[in-house]
Amino acid sequence: MKAIKYILFLLLILFIGFAIYVAVQPNDFKFNRSKIIKAPIPVVYNLVNDFKEWPRFSPWIEQDTNAVLTYEDKTSGVGAGYSWEGEILGIGNAKTVDVLNNKSISQHIEFVKPFESNSNINWTFEPTQDGTKVTWSMDGKQDFMTKMYVAFSGSIEEATGPDFERGLFKLDSIVQADMRKYSITIEGITQHSGGFYLYNTTSCKIEDLEQKKQEMMPIVGGYAISNNITMGGTPFVLYHKWDIENNTVMFSCCVPTTSKIETTNPNILTGQLKPFKAVKTVLKGDYSNSEEAWNTAMDFIKDNNLKEPLTGPVLESYLTDPKSTPNPADWVTEIYLAVE
Repeated sequence: MKAIKYILFLLLILFIGFAIYVAVQPNDFKFNRSKIIKAPIPVVYNLVNDFKEWPRFSPWIEQDTNAVLTYEDKTSGVGAGYSWEGEILGIGNAKTVDVLNNKSISQHIEFVKPFESNSNINWTFEPTQDGTKVTWSMDGKQDFMTKMYVAFSGSIEEATGPDFERGLFKLDSIVQADMRKYSITIEGITQHSGGFYLYNTTSCKIEDLEQKKQEMMPIVGGYAISNNITMGGTPFVLYHKWDIENNTVMFSCCVPTTSKIETTNPNILTGQLKPFKAVKTVLKGDYSNSEEAWNTAMDFIKDNNLKEPLTGPVLESYLTDPKSTPNPADWVTEIYLAVE
């Protein structure tokens, strides 16, 4: 009998000791993971801000592909939400409670099953020299049951941190894949209306072409803006000579105008395109796909036995501005190759 009492007494002491150990665990938890993603902030921010995009990078949905996801009427911005129910995921929901455009997103997550808990999720997006630094953090309260769980299983950070790392890795992958998407469409033969334009001209090595265009186009556009000149369309590049043998290209960066302009800057000139018949090709995507788009257009001319005039215009027109359209997959370029 004394032995039993002694054992019970020891068990009681152990129980009390364990309860004290659990009780003195931190009342709060907080941790974060970060990753630099080589992409403009809006591209990453817009994807994270929309709950309908979460199945693409969520490490938990990846583990429970049969889970049922239910979205609120609003899936992005303040008030957006969705819920889940699955064998592995259990039951829960998430809501967006605050956003600071292209800077931060604050969310609240509630778990109902297999256990009840509430946590806060915060995202921050910071510009860096190499892209966007994305920080994904989680914090919340630890009640007694949660403290007991972590006492046996380790901290919430130990259990969840690797999932955050996996999620950021997947987020990086899908952002890169999304930005690489492109399409090339031959719209066929059309009539280009021509018109007056302002321009500057240079020649350079072919590999320096994109950099030169980025330097020159703002100069022409800036001249038009500073002199209150009404633009007659979207900027374009007019190609004069493409010399593969000598690795050089001569071209003009142009801004269309509604009328002929007498310029006051000797480096900004006025030109005029006469209306011409052309094969129109549309590239939607990064400018790095331009060569393929040009080859596709020239193949169309060859396959349809069309003839290019010796002095016919050859130009690219840019319907989107990378500054206002940060995702390269959304850039639109129209290519016009004159044909007889």
